[in-house]
Amino acid sequence: MLNRLARWSYRRRWIMLGLWIVALVGFGFLSSTIGGEYSQNFSLPGSDSQEAYDLLKERFPQQAGETADIVFQAEGGVTEPAVRSSMEGLFAQLSEVQHVIGIDSPYAKGAQQISSDGSIAFATVHFENLDGEPVPVPIAEEIKEITADAETEGLTIEAGGSVIAFSEFEEPGGAEGIGLLAAMIILLITFGSVLAMGLPILMALFGISIGLSLVFLFANFLDVPDFAPQLTMMIGIGVGIDYALFIVTRYRQQLEHGLDPESATVVAVATAGKAVLFAGTTVVISLLGMLLMGFAFVEGVAVGGAAAVAVTMLASVTLLPATLGFVRHRIDKWRLPWFKGEKKAFESTMSYRWSRTIQRRPVLMTSVGLAILIALAIPVFQIDLGFADAGTGSTERSSRRAYDLLAEGFGPGFNGPLLLAAELESSEGLAAMEEVGQALSSTDGIAAVTPPIPNEAGDAAVMTAFPTTSPQNDETTALVNELRTEVIPGALEGSEVDVNVGGLTASIVDFSDANSERLPVLIAVVLALSFLLLVAVFRSLVVPVKAVVMNLLSIAAAYGVVVAIFQWGWGRSLIGVESTAPIEAWVPMMLFTILFGLSMDYEIFLLSRIREEYLKSGDNATAVANGLAHTARVITAAAAIMVTLFLSFVFAFDERAIKLFGMGLAVAIFVDATLVRMVLVPATMELLGDANWWLPKWLQRILPNIHIEGEEEVVDEVVLDDSPVERKAPSLT
Repeated sequence: MLNRLARWSYRRRWIMLGLWIVALVGFGFLSSTIGGEYSQNFSLPGSDSQEAYDLLKERFPQQAGETADIVFQAEGGVTEPAVRSSMEGLFAQLSEVQHVIGIDSPYAKGAQQISSDGSIAFATVHFENLDGEPVPVPIAEEIKEITADAETEGLTIEAGGSVIAFSEFEEPGGAEGIGLLAAMIILLITFGSVLAMGLPILMALFGISIGLSLVFLFANFLDVPDFAPQLTMMIGIGVGIDYALFIVTRYRQQLEHGLDPESATVVAVATAGKAVLFAGTTVVISLLGMLLMGFAFVEGVAVGGAAAVAVTMLASVTLLPATLGFVRHRIDKWRLPWFKGEKKAFESTMSYRWSRTIQRRPVLMTSVGLAILIALAIPVFQIDLGFADAGTGSTERSSRRAYDLLAEGFGPGFNGPLLLAAELESSEGLAAMEEVGQALSSTDGIAAVTPPIPNEAGDAAVMTAFPTTSPQNDETTALVNELRTEVIPGALEGSEVDVNVGGLTASIVDFSDANSERLPVLIAVVLALSFLLLVAVFRSLVVPVKAVVMNLLSIAAAYGVVVAIFQWGWGRSLIGVESTAPIEAWVPMMLFTILFGLSMDYEIFLLSRIREEYLKSGDNATAVANGLAHTARVITAAAAIMVTLFLSFVFAFDERAIKLFGMGLAVAIFVDATLVRMVLVPATMELLGDANWWLPKWLQRILPNIHIEGEEEVVDEVVLDDSPVERKAPSLT
């Protein structure tokens, strides 16, 4: 079927090109007219912190809205008349800003917002509840401008808090452009031709353009966070270029073997194109697996990323054959003058000789490869999941400087207050809350507790507890768990009052716990589905098991490097990371789903060629050497493109989360394409021999006959790599 689709696309190239242009323009128009809006929905239904938030939203609208901090430090003390006059004037200005509904001044009667030495104070700016949506960035920018204008000599004023920190999130600054430029250079080196280089770039552009349009359309009925387009572009550019690269490489090989352009196109799509479809399917399965986590904010990321991959897959087997119909023999037009092409026999290539070297020492090479992977993965056993906050941001940001001032004046725990909310069903409820406050005051790890404050209706109360440790500290996490399981239940013994612990710090604890609980389910489902797909594709049990294990080792190595750099601080200054912090709790989830799919791409491309060679020769060692020789160059180029793309995000951003994510992707792809594909795969396949292709007879009878290495009628019609006859593998059962 795939060969017929390729032939139809080639012969009716104008129609196919027109259909894709209509799709590009049509989806672009729809997304610009009826596209949805980003939704920062980080809710966690059923969690203690979410119940606290819901109660505050219902009974304390002012508490449910977002806040910003105005932190100031005066050399002569914040209570000096001149300082007080300046600050009260600033508060009056800020109260006129849109969406601001109140300001808690440190000069109000009974306020406790001035440090013990009188040098630092803060005011809290309250915003109205915007139905879960963040305060618009222009509002935060206006607050920062007003605050900066109020500074005078001897008076330092900084704006901080979640509203300000969110506004300082760095938008992409051309990282995708840097990645595309690097991809063009690598493709030029690989193909030696400007025209051949342009085809994978064209496929990637079509894929990500339509993919991004779909992301905006999905935002009408899914929660799509604002970083979803960036992740979609990272994935779409990478797989779009890779998939087209594999097909174009196979097309050029068939032209060199004497096939006419149409036959070369059909063979390329029927072989490499089929591998693309199955490889892309594994990526889609992995990405959609994130839906199992039940986190609203990953819905748009999962579906958007999967859609972008699906579009690039479709473009690779329809639009690319049509484009090859326009190019034909001119694929090498505008060849670089120093590029000589692939004229020598593959047996004399470096990759063939390397494979034979590995095969002569399989035990040694397997041991060395596994030792390196395990060494890289060791730090993962000390991974500390959490969330970075303003304290890990650049000191050039106002939110970071405000964070530091608060920590200096009131202690590190002041930046992560715990909000305790309770519904009061009787007059005894407030007394019970006071008992909780007394219990908290005598608890180790609590710096201060405010008295319970009832709402106007008297049916709910809220109090604030400040830890002695920072929000990122493991002791703070332990404190939250202790309050929920021991301190609060002990203080409420005999009472019917239910107290929920909320606030950003508690929410982070809940998210980390939920993530740790659900991640094993995600991993198990993705592994199982991928394993079943590989069994059907390669008609083997050993090869799929080995593929899954090696991909897990690559991902573990990436996790280990991420922990060493971002949590331990090894070499962090080299990539512009100012301070260490826990690993964002969502990173292992997203890294696993994306990396497992991308790593499986290379596994399928390599093993599909090895199986093709095995079916022709019936000799495992020859098949491995030949398969690696034919694919090493293109896999290396594809990996180099992805690594460069991901590293461009690492060095083009100051945002820690983006750096962390890009570094994890880059390390995993580099390790996978070098250590795993170039060392462990040939070494382990040499050790296992024909057992690689073992499949029980009963399973042979029920499995579909997929022929990923090429449909029989196509393979039999043409000469593939000077082997005109296809021979079946010997029975291994």
